[in-house]
Amino acid sequence: MKAIVSVVGKDKRGIIARVSGALFEMDVNVEDISQTLMQDYFTMIMMVDLSESKLKFIEISDRLNELGKEIGVEIRIQSEAIFQTMHKI
Repeated sequence: MKAIVSVVGKDKRGIIARVSGALFEMDVNVEDISQTLMQDYFTMIMMVDLSESKLKFIEISDRLNELGKEIGVEIRIQSEAIFQTMHKI
């Protein structure tokens, strides 16, 4: 199962390291990543593969949400199936 992770917030040191480290700890593989700075704001989108993780999607989402609160950014994860369904309509 693949998903899209988005991260948005005020730029600060270590955002990529913390998010990618958390994904690694949950056995989630980052397959593609795009990040940019828009003035003082950091934005990142990642395509991730959840197939190796033993956690349920909601557990991964909850952990990422908690991490976002901890480091002061908004982190969302959405199933790739949502995007595939939108394109079929």
